Amino acid sequence: MSTSAPETLVTGDAKSEGQAEHKLLEVTDLRTTFHTPRGPLVAVDGVSLSLERGETLGIVGESGSGKTVLSRSIMGLIPGRNTQLSGSVLFDGVELVGAPESLLRSIWGARIAMVFQDPMTSLNPVHRIGRQIAETLRLHLKLSKKLAAESAVTLLAQVGIPSPELRARNYPVELSGGMRQRVMIAIALACGPQLLLADEPTTGLDVTIQAQILDLLAEAQSMRHMAMIFVTHDLGIVATRTDQIMVMYSGRAVEVAPTRQLFANVRMPYTEALLHSTPRIGDPSHTRLQAIDGRPPDLVHRPVGCAFAARCPYAQEKCREESPPLIADAAEPDHFYACWYPRGTPTPAQAQGGTSVA
Repeated sequence: MSTSAPETLVTGDAKSEGQAEHKLLEVTDLRTTFHTPRGPLVAVDGVSLSLERGETLGIVGESGSGKTVLSRSIMGLIPGRNTQLSGSVLFDGVELVGAPESLLRSIWGARIAMVFQDPMTSLNPVHRIGRQIAETLRLHLKLSKKLAAESAVTLLAQVGIPSPELRARNYPVELSGGMRQRVMIAIALACGPQLLLADEPTTGLDVTIQAQILDLLAEAQSMRHMAMIFVTHDLGIVATRTDQIMVMYSGRAVEVAPTRQLFANVRMPYTEALLHSTPRIGDPSHTRLQAIDGRPPDLVHRPVGCAFAARCPYAQEKCREESPPLIADAAEPDHFYACWYPRGTPTPAQAQGGTSVA
């Protein structure tokens, strides 16, 4: 079985003859380490992924699994002090790891943009909404002050904010959570980026507003043929809105597969646990949610063996002694998982009795 970096589905336009063949984003063995008083904390531990233009990758996992640190590491937004970043992040053939800040600043907002988790802390509370959108346009597109202000109003209208001329004069505190998130999306889309990273863009919003934000992102992606990385803790959200899913645990990718394939054939027990903890509309009222027992491991003092073993109901002795690599499924070469006893295969004890763990 191959242990090479899993590749996402090719959904972009075919390249013309003679054009350089490379994916829009290629991340290889990316590691992000924070040096703390307790010792090195490896928040992202050897993650690899690739993404084509127009494609969506969903990154899923519990809080603390490394999702946000991974997305910020890809953009180069991790502070340099007491932090070590290694591996490779190739964006359209340009290496971002170790790149000078001047290069990163020319890319941020213009070619790679990010929708942050909490718009209230991401927006400047003392500047009007219109000015914050116009700032990006003036910096990257060199628009005049008047044209940038007019474009900011147009962008507010495009993301569904009513009375955009009036709202452009509002401060963030005067807007609802859903409207602030729309403003963040307007800022992110202002310069027509090729890659958008959306970090928990629907957190704290009611389900109706969540659906509106997700539809807005999908529409913008379709119009611009933009690649997108969607970070969330909820597998239900990405089920119908991504081409590929990466499940993260303890800073590592533990299952990667095309979206439909992953839901049809879950291999990693942690992925199964996430699915079981998701509320279902068809469940009777007051149905108790199925929580994942235990707590994620300490990233400073990682346990020996599989990081999920202490919480896994199927763990065997080997799981506690050896860390499983990310390997490709024999029957599904584009389905990767890190588990010694994946779902649907018997453990040694069960194999003798002829039963399966499925």
